[in-house]
Amino acid sequence: MKTYETKLNGSTLTIGSGKIARQSAGSVIVTHGETTVLVAVNAAKEAREDIDFFPLQVEYRERHYAGGKIPGGFFKREARPSEHEILTSRLTDRPIRPLFPKSFKNETQVIITVLSSDGENMADTLAGVGASAALMLSDIPFNGPIATVRVGRVKDEFVVNPTRSQMEESDMEIIVSGNDQTIVMVEGEAQLITEEVFLDAMKFAHEPIKELINLQNKLAKDFSVDKREVIEEESDNDLEKSVSDLVSSKIDKAIKIADKADRENSISSLKDEAVSAFEESHPESEKMVNNFVNAQLKTAFREQILSDGKRSDGRKTTDIRPITIETGLLPRTHGSALFTRGETQAIVVLTMGTPRDEQIIDSMDLDEKKKFFLHYNFPPYCVGETGRIGFTSRREVGHGNLAERAIKQVLPDYEDFPYTIRMVSEITESNGSSSMASVCGGSLALMSAGAPSKGHVAGIAMGLIKDEDRYAILSDILGAEDHLGDMDFKVAGTRDGISAIQLDLKIDGISFELMEEALTQAKAGRNHILDEMYNAVPEPMEMSKYAPKVLSLQINPEKIGGLIGPGGKTIKKIIADTECDINVDDDGIVTAASLDLKRCEEAIEIVRAITLEPEVGMEFDGSVTRLMTFGAFVEFAPGREGLVHISELEWNRVEKVEDVVKPGDPIRVKLIKVDDQGRLDFSRKALLEKPEGWVDRPPRERSDRKNRGSHGNRRDGGKRPFKRR
Repeated sequence: MKTYETKLNGSTLTIGSGKIARQSAGSVIVTHGETTVLVAVNAAKEAREDIDFFPLQVEYRERHYAGGKIPGGFFKREARPSEHEILTSRLTDRPIRPLFPKSFKNETQVIITVLSSDGENMADTLAGVGASAALMLSDIPFNGPIATVRVGRVKDEFVVNPTRSQMEESDMEIIVSGNDQTIVMVEGEAQLITEEVFLDAMKFAHEPIKELINLQNKLAKDFSVDKREVIEEESDNDLEKSVSDLVSSKIDKAIKIADKADRENSISSLKDEAVSAFEESHPESEKMVNNFVNAQLKTAFREQILSDGKRSDGRKTTDIRPITIETGLLPRTHGSALFTRGETQAIVVLTMGTPRDEQIIDSMDLDEKKKFFLHYNFPPYCVGETGRIGFTSRREVGHGNLAERAIKQVLPDYEDFPYTIRMVSEITESNGSSSMASVCGGSLALMSAGAPSKGHVAGIAMGLIKDEDRYAILSDILGAEDHLGDMDFKVAGTRDGISAIQLDLKIDGISFELMEEALTQAKAGRNHILDEMYNAVPEPMEMSKYAPKVLSLQINPEKIGGLIGPGGKTIKKIIADTECDINVDDDGIVTAASLDLKRCEEAIEIVRAITLEPEVGMEFDGSVTRLMTFGAFVEFAPGREGLVHISELEWNRVEKVEDVVKPGDPIRVKLIKVDDQGRLDFSRKALLEKPEGWVDRPPRERSDRKNRGSHGNRRDGGKRPFKRR
């Protein structure tokens, strides 16, 4: 076992190999603190034929035993991957995928297993480091290494790989991957930071990334690995020139067609024409001819932008496509919005629920509840195709998570708006940046539902065309510009700053200067979209009558037991009497939900009365529960009583308690005393008018009996002296 180590955020990070999973092509153990991941990589011996993509599979799995837990539910075994595991797999896949040779088509697997977790040092960033290191030690061709770190900011100080405790105080969470020259992948969220702060975070992240790359290089030198020879795909230069001569002028016309469907139809016809033209002279060369046409298309598409500054739909590089907005599209939903930008369209629907609708997450380290979640659906019809309908794809999970991160920063505080919120983005048309359309539509749906959001949030996708020293940064990219370009840079935020960000590159990296320029251009585009959104929906609308009404109250957590009552008796009675759904959190937040606002208010008032700390002088409406010879007990809140002494029922003398009140009678009382044991003395007469002519008698001065009790016994324990007649 050979290992190398460094210090990150005060803890030791080690990378080692040679002891575990030795039959794999490459394997490493990465440990940070007491969190450990095992990464094993393998590739098939033969390439897959007739495919135009690299068959890479990255699988990240967390084991509950790593955190000392047993999985919940009936089946005590980890089942399909959780959303977090899918997202981590994507975070590892995206930076390493461009680093394999284009002609390498052997099926490749990267399997990452979390073996131990200390609950503080998170394993997801170790996955990226381990995947790169394992590939470096394998015979699989790989143009690495790269490394991945997390950046937080606590008290205005950047922290690399912050612990979970530190993340609770951080105003950003950004995961960054890079090589020894620059950054290649970014994903994260922030509490509306400026572009300057984000850029500083990237520069900060690059230093520990270079340290981790240095460790991998040292480890790789200890293992003499011969990389596989990559067989380049066969090419025919004469055929390539002939295809170019045939289609070049027609491609120049096709790429200027603004409509996506018309443009794709024109290109498809061009390919059919080229295949037919060379069918006799070059039989069985259909795939090669199509590849030549695609290469010609990419070159012409990029050159038009670099040379003329014009895009296929006629826009300049900084222009945003036309935007249309419609809210209240669906009458029975709690909130809805139709957001259309060019040929990209999303219907976003919002549903408000009670705390019982929170999503329960049972993970390796945490058992937690989510009060806000966004689900993204990308059906085949949105791009005019047929396709498989089944499980949620990784792409859908990733796009939904990015939109969720962006909108989360503008949600109202839970204390002010105690709802569980679910958004669903249905992509009905797609031609570039449907995830950012989901952000815009989600923000509009939030205001459409009447939620007091902290302002609109908008998203924009930026692209890049780069050829040596020439480059063009594109705002609001089309699908073709994403496919044929070099960058997909999504930035979401408000007028005050960035809330979520995602960067993917198809080239080795971009300079910080180029990233700064892209951020500046993205900010201008984002503000343009925000203007359109504020013009359409300037402020929250009226809440739907179909939405549940939820009110909340903060109580002393020590009062929770009294509110629930023995065996839940008290809270069950409140639910039955008010017909509300009552929920009590451990931190003392009580919520009441019902379609009837008055019922909610009634329930909250009852809870307030039960948990109230009574003070002398307060008045209460109650009911008589039982009678005693010396007074009547009055219930002023479920499970809470006080005594009205017989002398406090009326101003006049009362012979029997039942002459004034009976069990079940409503009564209004005033608190006149709270004794040392917390018992309450009420008065009814204090709220009644004094009888006419009533004279308050001052207490009599009886010096000889001032220490005597009501029965003649002395308060100091002595006895009244016996007197003879």
